Amino acid sequence: MATHSNVLQLDETSPALAVTLMDEEYKAGLRNLIRKIKKYNYDFDVLFLKRAYEFSYRAHRGQLRKSGKLYFEHPLRVANVLADLQMDLATVCGGLLHDVAEDTGVTLHEVEEEFGVEIATLVNGVTKISELKFDSVEIRQAENFRKMIISMVEDIRVILIKFADRLHNMRTIEYLPERKRGRIARETMDVMHL
Repeated sequence: MATHSNVLQLDETSPALAVTLMDEEYKAGLRNLIRKIKKYNYDFDVLFLKRAYEFSYRAHRGQLRKSGKLYFEHPLRVANVLADLQMDLATVCGGLLHDVAEDTGVTLHEVEEEFGVEIATLVNGVTKISELKFDSVEIRQAENFRKMIISMVEDIRVILIKFADRLHNMRTIEYLPERKRGRIARETMDVMHL
């Protein structure tokens, strides 16, 4: 199972596993996301959102971020950024599921079977962007990098999910080692600068 360096795995005997997100915090996160989407899309498929929410939570169960918080908080925050932008339901669900194929034992085929081709395509696109690695010379050629990403992405929503992902990662960057923070901040400025 591939995992990001900012994801910690809990073993099955860890006392932290006794904490479940089926408590009020978990329910409140879902209620808040539903409320946020209903403000701009009253008739959306709430059950589909709940399925994506629960699927992502289960897939990330036992993982912690460097901050010590449950990993699921990250895709939930990404989905909230997308809902703040009033994105369609598929994009918000793509935000909830964006790391499942990369950081858990879930395959893209399983995502497609559970949520359809559209969501699987979004998740796959974000995964492909995440897998791109460039040395500092190439990063400095940010315009070429941006053009390459845009040309390889079939759906602009993939880029929006990736931007929301990067935004949340930048908001929680203080938990990473200083050297890594500097590299990520420079890379973000180079790539995101318009």
